Amino acid sequence: MTRIHAPHQRLHPVTAPAEQEAAELPMRYFPAFLDLAGRPVLVVGGGVVAWRKFRLLRDAGARVTVVAKHLAHEFAETGEESGITVIRRGFATGDVLGKALAVAATDDRDVNRRVAEAGADAGVPVNVVDDAALSSFIFPAIVQRGEVVVAISSSGAAPVLARRLRARIEELLPQRLGALAAFARRLRESVRRRVGDPGKRLRLWEEGLEGPVAEAVLAGREAEAEARLDALIADGKPGGSVAIVGAGPGDPDLLTLKALRLIQGAEVIVYDKLVSPATLGHARRDAQLIYAGKSRGNHTVPQEEINHLIAHHARQGRRVVRLKGGDPFIFGRGGEELNHLRRQGIQVEVVPGVTAASACAAAAAVPLTHRGSAEAVVLVTGQGTNGAPKVDWSALARLNQTIAVYMGVAAAPRIAADLIEAGLDQATPVAVVENASLPQERALFGTVGSLPAVMAENEVEGPAVILIGAVAALPQADASAVSTPLAG
Repeated sequence: MTRIHAPHQRLHPVTAPAEQEAAELPMRYFPAFLDLAGRPVLVVGGGVVAWRKFRLLRDAGARVTVVAKHLAHEFAETGEESGITVIRRGFATGDVLGKALAVAATDDRDVNRRVAEAGADAGVPVNVVDDAALSSFIFPAIVQRGEVVVAISSSGAAPVLARRLRARIEELLPQRLGALAAFARRLRESVRRRVGDPGKRLRLWEEGLEGPVAEAVLAGREAEAEARLDALIADGKPGGSVAIVGAGPGDPDLLTLKALRLIQGAEVIVYDKLVSPATLGHARRDAQLIYAGKSRGNHTVPQEEINHLIAHHARQGRRVVRLKGGDPFIFGRGGEELNHLRRQGIQVEVVPGVTAASACAAAAAVPLTHRGSAEAVVLVTGQGTNGAPKVDWSALARLNQTIAVYMGVAAAPRIAADLIEAGLDQATPVAVVENASLPQERALFGTVGSLPAVMAENEVEGPAVILIGAVAALPQADASAVSTPLAG
């Protein structure tokens, strides 16, 4: 029976009086986007700061006049470039006349003040760099993706904060978001003619710019996106899709940006036991969260039923994310689900995640490869389809490599015995990393010979990865790692 995870309850904190007062402050600067294409703009100053402002204005299509006695070498590279006029002298009051706006970017506050006063007299907006008191407008921190522009301002109170917010937004917005805006612009008139009802047209664009149509554009498959939009217009029903997404080891900060975007946009999320609550916290409020986890000896939902479940929701026109711990193609049975969905003719994509071996190695400071110690990495499962996996332990024991064993907690005694029997020195270093990237993370160190005792004495339950090889001896055990004495 499929268990449906109840949506997380989100509590709304009571706003403190100081916070209420701050929230009620009037907006000091009105945000607006100016069309400067072909319009005259003045920049006073020839230093690097002036160059940065000139570059922004130039990119907006403005005809920029730069007034300065001396120019930074950056300006020299624009020499004959259209859109810039250079006047090599000091500022004169008449320079602001007829300009759409002016920027004062000198290191002389008296000159900057004169520019501000001249602008005020002439009715020309003026920005004095780093001097809000003299400015009638300010430059926001800008994130640009083609025609999509996001502007962030702290009203001059904390420019560093605005820049930090810009950096966070830069991380979240897809690089091809501008292509999505251009796609919508190109088809806007065609859609308007084909879908006369404004309400239906709005719903169409909401679906198209968030679901599989948008994902196809962001992936550079615009022909496919247009075909899917045509189908959406023709039958009025959204096309379902599935994304098989790797959630990484548990820490939501280790999600890829694409994984985060798909989780946030999913209508249905079918998730495994190893997906952390913090990761699920990124889901939209109305998303249906379906638990389909498995654990050793307790297969809550058979794989066949999971295949049927995700295909069923996709056929209902929903955006489905099949969320798996680690990477879906490394002992995650993602290939089986991919094949099933393709046979059903369902649109599907796979998004990789940080696999457990990488996360555990990083947590324990154990490099998976290291010059002179490990020239290769082998990922092995400790649990096969029906018991012990079919692994050539003798081949693994001979090579100068790191062995990363997944799902090997219960099988650790057998794995150690098989490796020793195959010829691996029982003094070969071992690191066992449990709950990598999570608050309860810990690393245990020992040898192949002592591995069963290490697991038993420390009551390792998992999820854990066993790292075997010379690299496991490289890190020095410290306060954050539980060190177990090497035993024979």
